[in-house]
Amino acid sequence: MAQAVESTRLGYASHMPRLSKSRLMSSLQCARRVHFEVHRPELAVYSPATQMAFELGHQVGDIAIEVYGQGRGELIPYEAGLGQALQLTAGLLRGPRDEPVFEATLQHDGVLVREDVLLPSGASWRIVEVKASTKPKPEHVQDCAIQAWVHEGAGYPLESIALAHIDNRFVYPGGGDYRGILVEQDLTAEVRELQTSVPLWVQRAKEAVAGDEPQVPVGQHCFSPYECPFFTHCWPQDSAFPVHGLRGSRKKLGELVSAGYRDIREIPAALLNSEDHLRIRRVTRSGQPEILPGAGEFVRALPYPRYYLDFETIAPAVPVWPGTRPYELLPFQWSCHIEPAPGQVSHAEFLDLSGEPPMRALAEELVRTLGRSGPVIMYTAYEQRVIEGLAERCPDLANALQAIIERLVDLRPVTKANYYHPAMLGSWSIKAVAPTIASGLDYAQLDGIAEGNQASSAFLEAIRPGAPAERVAAVRRELLEYCRRDTEVMLRLAAFFAAH
Repeated sequence: MAQAVESTRLGYASHMPRLSKSRLMSSLQCARRVHFEVHRPELAVYSPATQMAFELGHQVGDIAIEVYGQGRGELIPYEAGLGQALQLTAGLLRGPRDEPVFEATLQHDGVLVREDVLLPSGASWRIVEVKASTKPKPEHVQDCAIQAWVHEGAGYPLESIALAHIDNRFVYPGGGDYRGILVEQDLTAEVRELQTSVPLWVQRAKEAVAGDEPQVPVGQHCFSPYECPFFTHCWPQDSAFPVHGLRGSRKKLGELVSAGYRDIREIPAALLNSEDHLRIRRVTRSGQPEILPGAGEFVRALPYPRYYLDFETIAPAVPVWPGTRPYELLPFQWSCHIEPAPGQVSHAEFLDLSGEPPMRALAEELVRTLGRSGPVIMYTAYEQRVIEGLAERCPDLANALQAIIERLVDLRPVTKANYYHPAMLGSWSIKAVAPTIASGLDYAQLDGIAEGNQASSAFLEAIRPGAPAERVAAVRRELLEYCRRDTEVMLRLAAFFAAH
């Protein structure tokens, strides 16, 4: 009776929304986050990286059905509503079963879970939780503990629970055969140890949802284990140069926000111990960009011809082409601005949307375009990783590709050491630098694709069998414009430095 009275006082006896597993996991990260998910979902802003993670999860989930089902098993539909999903699951789990159940939907004490794979084991069941990661993580054990608690609380026996994750050594043989892409790790012992904590997690989550907005200071937990979609609400955004524009340690930045600072210019230098932070503060307070002579000296010393190179790549969790591995870095596009002599500029590019593996043709065209001499200018060492992967995949081109690697020149360290503009807000990414040297180079002005994850997703969409021709044409246009922008920015940045 006392427990019922307490539940009513907290306001969740009859009106408490169900806590999904994802909401309960959110509450473990931050009580404020789960409160917003229930009461202010319109405040959520999901980054392209988070959206891509959702897509990967769905793809790997579909593969799990193929791998564990092999044409057998029952998939619980969710389109007809929660009630029907619960009813169908109960009917399947009560009777004898010798086939898998996918997306089994169960609830206990107001907590709802959908089990990726449920395998019969005599009179009991075995849960397999499927993740797109390449190894188990601590939060996965929490996830599985919640499932085990709900499963048994709903009245069903549980023999064991395992995590199935991607094996990045798997080589796709083709033909839709993904057997072996998932590897299991039994988590039963760890889950049993943690399972006793679940009722407390549930209680705290219910309190966070039922009460007023929890007052939780910002900090590292806003980004770990997952990036919180309510970042722009919780971190101060009401100044020209918000504190998070210092970048670096989120713990340190959270402490500054908790101390009442809202703008980089307000923070006393004595509270900063990072050279980058002190530099950002100094330049921001001055209101003027810092351009040191080292950048110009570096660029002016580069010989001609100069090649400004950028790749676009995919690294799908579920391999697309035979002979490739999960998360293998595979280029499908490059752009190159070529400067044969001062004042002379041409442009070359490669993009293959045929759906066939593009790596070989891309490498051959790259070798032809870059010739044998002259610096190949990149921004970060990413291009080197891509070319090294091409050399491994195309051994007969390895010598030519290695020769290109030896010509690579990274413009980012030069930029970081010699240039900072207050509008960069602590980032030396090419997208942060670009609009500070010319307003017309702002990536936000691009039509459609303006970010690397978007480029990867658009490419995979365009090569999907049956993709509408109009959409493929739009993706082609947007990809070419986006990749070209990267190399144009490098060209313009080199000229900008040379002039100072």
